[in-house]
Amino acid sequence: MTNQSTPVEIFLVGFPSLPLRFHIPVSVVMFLVYIMSLFANGTVIGLIILKESLHKPMYIAIANLAASDLLFDTITLPKIIARYWFNDGTMLFVACLFQVFWVHNLGTLDAFLLMVMAMDRYLAISRPLHYSSMISNKHMAVACILCVFVSSIAGSIVISLNVTLVFTCGRTRINSCFCTSSNVHSLGCGDVTFSRLVVFSTAMIVLLLPLTFIIFSYISIIRLMYSSTKLVKGQKALYTCTTHLLVVSLYYIPRLFIYITNQTQLILDADVNVLLLCLYTFLPHMANPIIYCLRTKEIKQLFKNILKRHKLINKS
Repeated sequence: MTNQSTPVEIFLVGFPSLPLRFHIPVSVVMFLVYIMSLFANGTVIGLIILKESLHKPMYIAIANLAASDLLFDTITLPKIIARYWFNDGTMLFVACLFQVFWVHNLGTLDAFLLMVMAMDRYLAISRPLHYSSMISNKHMAVACILCVFVSSIAGSIVISLNVTLVFTCGRTRINSCFCTSSNVHSLGCGDVTFSRLVVFSTAMIVLLLPLTFIIFSYISIIRLMYSSTKLVKGQKALYTCTTHLLVVSLYYIPRLFIYITNQTQLILDADVNVLLLCLYTFLPHMANPIIYCLRTKEIKQLFKNILKRHKLINKS
């Protein structure tokens, strides 16, 4: 790329039709979302690192998921908060490409980590006697490293296609809360059909492959629990699986919808498009620590012990 064909700066619009009077409220909401994500995911990471009782395969995957979500929010949210809080939406085009790489990288990483966690639960429930020999901390660490490797490949494919586009049309406005491949395509000139097709194909692979394993795992878990335990325990398992599947659905369904609409050139209202992007990106990042970690017996017991110690200290 040369300076003549590449914009030096772009402007992050956010919600295109948002009235000026709503800029501060929106920035406050996004700031609170960021703080909640930092606190929830940071707490999960800290607890898992510091408490030896949590050094188990499932929690290794959860810690990686929390770290991925934390990094994603830190890369994307501060800039859009500044855009609405300080009217500072300008960013370097190189910084936009940096966001594109990490957005697709970490999005893919989340998808594969959710798959690993679902398969881990399936093995723990279906083969409890052999679970410890089949899945160790080392095995889970290797699985997480493989997820990072695969997600890095996906991110590299996307960014390599984006940097080869020609940007001579003078377009510099991005109608989104952060930079994605489709946003960069909208800045490009000429035919971007091949680039869109490769990005779409890559997205479908990294979304549908994990989703297939996740659905298979949870259906198998529910069937197993109902066939081998009392109804009450089966209902408890169903509740747990349902809450997990709600997060998975919130993560996958809007993503698939947006990718398909972008590929088929189905025109959505720009503000609706941005709202969907924010919902399927940031809500799971806040919900994941609660659904996957803070509701588990070990974490609940850990908090109870901390509260007991706190009460004893206050009494003394």
